[in-house]
Amino acid sequence: MGKRRRLIPGMQTFTSVISTTLVLVLLGLVVGIVLVAERVGDDVRERLAVTVLLNDTVSAAQAQQVAKRFGTEHFVGRATLITPDEALRELKNATGNDPSEFIGSNPFCPSIELRLVARYACSDSLAWITPRLQAHAEVTDVLYPRDLVEQLGRNIRRATLVLLVLSGLLLLVSIGLINNTVRLAIYSRRFLIHTMRLVGASWGFIRRPFMWRSLWVGVLSALIADGVLFGLAQAAMHHDPAAIRFLTLRIMLVVGGAVLASGLFITLVCTFLCVNRYLRMREAELYEA
Repeated sequence: MGKRRRLIPGMQTFTSVISTTLVLVLLGLVVGIVLVAERVGDDVRERLAVTVLLNDTVSAAQAQQVAKRFGTEHFVGRATLITPDEALRELKNATGNDPSEFIGSNPFCPSIELRLVARYACSDSLAWITPRLQAHAEVTDVLYPRDLVEQLGRNIRRATLVLLVLSGLLLLVSIGLINNTVRLAIYSRRFLIHTMRLVGASWGFIRRPFMWRSLWVGVLSALIADGVLFGLAQAAMHHDPAAIRFLTLRIMLVVGGAVLASGLFITLVCTFLCVNRYLRMREAELYEA
């Protein structure tokens, strides 16, 4: 009988760790998906090109200076000067035609291709960036795909909203599942809690062993969940090496930290509330709980 009693807490702890780990893995996956989706959105925004057309009278040295000047703007990630010869060569490679043969001269003017910082590659930001670029005397026009920028912004906002709603729902489900696991673990000791209260033990003294147990369950579950998530990330990068662009070290650290913080917070808060619930109960209520 004594051995059986000693085995029950160990089995309860094992069950709590497994249950909490599964919930944290799901929570970590959703957090990872949200962060990766944000990174993909930033990558798409950074690929959008804003073309700044310069005057025909601008010399190569002046065009280079303008490109350097634009490159120092806080909203520009990279500025690339495209000379008329380079523009003509790109057209010939793309279409196989050379307009200079029947025009008699190179029809292109120097231009600068700007890759914006992700958070500025949206309609609202481009609305004030465009006049700022056009204010330079060397600039004749600023071109960018307006319809594409607006559509991309709408799609990213919708995807972000959906992912945030799913994350919120999963967080509530996670709290509910872990709370049930904690309650089941404490339920079998409700009479022990009541007995300790009757002999004069303080609430803090009674809660302490339960809180320590939940602390270790939360830490161990989070570490196991982080190990599983790291293994899944490695498998994804092995299957598709391009995934390393989005599964960055920062994202992995944020996911790992979120899983650890969630595991500790949920288990400790649920344990605190659950133990307090049984501490408030009278003896007759313990049989009905």
